[in-house]
Amino acid sequence: MGIMKAGYENYMRQCLNLAKLALAAGNPPVGAIIVLDGEVIGTGIESGRTSGDVINHAEILAVRDAIKNGYEDQLHLSVMITTHEPCIMCSYVIRHHHIPEIVYGTAVPFVGGATSKFNILSTQDVPKWAANPKIIGGICSAECNALSEQFRQSLIKS
Repeated sequence: MGIMKAGYENYMRQCLNLAKLALAAGNPPVGAIIVLDGEVIGTGIESGRTSGDVINHAEILAVRDAIKNGYEDQLHLSVMITTHEPCIMCSYVIRHHHIPEIVYGTAVPFVGGATSKFNILSTQDVPKWAANPKIIGGICSAECNALSEQFRQSLIKS
């Protein structure tokens, strides 16, 4: 486990490509991947808005994909990389599956699982969750923020 900064940026570029697909479809630009031993084992493209199902966040879809691909028992050894800080809902899923490292591009201060007052990613109040994940933010943040701004602009125009 543990990826060097250049590796984070390479993986984040994959997430940015997924986020662009989400944006093109009319969703917030969020893309997420799960990496185990250098291999992408799960991917997720935000689709909550277009599917009408708020649960379809990129991070949850990446976890579902990894499980579908047979990696449920190895999620506790993986790294999640995502363009946006996982929200409260996604953070619960991350903690439930004991994903030990989270890398994100841009913070989500009102409902983020790390930077908001609802810091699900760092709480010690749930004994079954064990250790907090390592959290690294700000990877390719300019690119992530630019996509978010494109989404905001599209909402103003519609």
